[in-house]
Amino acid sequence: MTEGQARLLWKSASAVPAGGKIAEIGSYRGRSAIILAKAAPSAGEIAAIDPHAGNDRGPQQIDGTVDEGEGDHGLFHSNLKAAGVDDRIRHVRLPSQGAHAAIEGTLEMLYIDGAHRYGPAAADIRDWGARVSPGGTMLIHDSFSSVGVTLAQIRLLFLSREWEYIGRSRSLAEYRRSLPAAEARRKSILFQVRELGWFARNVAIKVLLVAHLRPVAKLLDQGRGEWPY
Repeated sequence: MTEGQARLLWKSASAVPAGGKIAEIGSYRGRSAIILAKAAPSAGEIAAIDPHAGNDRGPQQIDGTVDEGEGDHGLFHSNLKAAGVDDRIRHVRLPSQGAHAAIEGTLEMLYIDGAHRYGPAAADIRDWGARVSPGGTMLIHDSFSSVGVTLAQIRLLFLSREWEYIGRSRSLAEYRRSLPAAEARRKSILFQVRELGWFARNVAIKVLLVAHLRPVAKLLDQGRGEWPY
């Protein structure tokens, strides 16, 4: 997570009305959950959905071990306690698609940073996105960076009549649930299509890094040559 992405999370969470609900999918070790809790002290509920099973822990970390998951779980709660927000976060230790029954009602804000493969990403956007109330916000991490996440966005959001694309901070995209007028919808579609150029750049950087061609990747990444976030 970059500083800009943390600021976008803060801005979105601080706009949640008193008593409103926030859910995040993919909590890992708690950094984003801490931001949400600090930014929305009057939220009715902040649910952190993460099975801490050792898999889907980050870029190129699809598979893992139970011990790694338990380590993440311990650090998650340790970090929340150190930040003084452990009592503000309800941890739902389940995969996202098995957690619907654990959270009642609609959401004012949804933050998705779960599994990046197309199937799970599409299910999170479709099923959890449907639970966001009108006027609510959905933030999606690794947008226009992960192939699976971006394909899910193209299919479910590019031509959507319910979601308006607001913008992004690097790979953190912001959508608002609304019924945009025709002109706003056209702009939303155009803005998302334009992001595909940035997506192509990110995929190229990842391919070069995997191929151990970091000096070449730097040419596309303003001299950084880092995994895109």
